[in-house]
Amino acid sequence: MIARLRGTLAGVGEDHVIVDVGGVGYLVTVAPATLGRLPSVGEAVELHTELHMREDGISLYGFLEASDRVWFRLLQTVQGVGARVALSLLGTLRPHELANAIAAGDKAALGRASGVGSRLAARIVSELKDRVGSLPQAQAPAGVAPVAVASLGGPANDALSALLNLGYARVEAYAAIARVQARLGTDLPVDVMVREGLKELVA
Repeated sequence: MIARLRGTLAGVGEDHVIVDVGGVGYLVTVAPATLGRLPSVGEAVELHTELHMREDGISLYGFLEASDRVWFRLLQTVQGVGARVALSLLGTLRPHELANAIAAGDKAALGRASGVGSRLAARIVSELKDRVGSLPQAQAPAGVAPVAVASLGGPANDALSALLNLGYARVEAYAAIARVQARLGTDLPVDVMVREGLKELVA
């Protein structure tokens, strides 16, 4: 199994790169978002890779962070999610965004990825929502907390509904309430959670 490639970026295509390792060029399929974060051709590059061997050929998929590779594997445990759809999801949402979208049940956010319809998005949420809290969420932007809980209940769920009624997107509102819980605890009145959640959203 080829788990990592370290060499020179020899070429870039629409959905792949060529990495020269000791004179051997490896064609590696990558997400569009990865292409935009790569160094220039001729410079050193390192990719975490996943090798797929099938009857119709061998494919090598590459990621800049190991966390992306973990998510690539996990997503494919969901029925209907193959390598192409998993790569599309990772090209649309970073790991911390995937974790928040799944935990929040935000099927619309998942549906932004090519090949993910409403049914598949619902299946991804259903099968992975209890597992996202323990998964790597590397490189979240400053101020974005990792998922604190797998699901909200009681006052927190009421606070989430209040923020949704104010027009905030589900994944944003969920992440805000999760950060409030991580900062102040889970035993808070609804009005406090809403007030603190609003502060998180406008910070």
